[in-house]
Amino acid sequence: MIEMKSLAGKVAIVTGASRGIGSEIAKQLAGLGAKVTVNYANSPEKAAKVVEEINQAGGTAVAIQADVSHVKDVERLFSETITQFGKVDILINNAGVILYKLLSEVTEEEFDRLFAINVKGTYFACQQAMKFMEDKGRIVNFSTSVAGVMFPTYSVYAATKGAVEQITRQLAKEFGPKKITINAVAPGPVNTELFTVGKTTQQIETLKQMNAFGRLGEPEDIANVIEFLVSDEAQWVTGQTLRVNGGFI
Repeated sequence: MIEMKSLAGKVAIVTGASRGIGSEIAKQLAGLGAKVTVNYANSPEKAAKVVEEINQAGGTAVAIQADVSHVKDVERLFSETITQFGKVDILINNAGVILYKLLSEVTEEEFDRLFAINVKGTYFACQQAMKFMEDKGRIVNFSTSVAGVMFPTYSVYAATKGAVEQITRQLAKEFGPKKITINAVAPGPVNTELFTVGKTTQQIETLKQMNAFGRLGEPEDIANVIEFLVSDEAQWVTGQTLRVNGGFI
């Protein structure tokens, strides 16, 4: 059982935490006692609101701007967090972008952008974690359950998340000597702006019916699983991808 304030004394970085799943993760980790860096790329007002909500609830958080597609920004994200809080114990690589396009329509710039944020950002954040993370740390990367199905228009996005799953697997033994776990979560459809934008009501309803419960996931459904993965109880789970999707696949 995960006890209240079980993350007291811990420091967490949550990338892409100004909205959606990332903001819910930041709030839940802060509620468990962690000091949290709320990372954002282009939404300072939204990030400030998340920080305000955490601080008003009795937690501790700061907002740090960094575009994870740039290695120098990732390095600064870690250095500024360490300046603020002294260390890093938890890394949640939540920042990501999606693209819905047929193969014939995808541009080189779009391809490069998705891989830069979703894969390069995750990889080099893990590199910084290897340098600076405390022993017995926790890393959670983000994949997608779409990697397990065949959907037109998702090819580039699913490819980036397949890469994230392999990064997670291959790095597990590199982090092992420091007793750091590294896992990935693969949400199904979740009720966030990233998911719902550009979809019709009928498309959303169809996706709802593809899981066992006939609803979209909610950000807290994903954050609850991450609470487990960053806890002491998850010390024997590493190199895994957890499909957090309500039976979507």
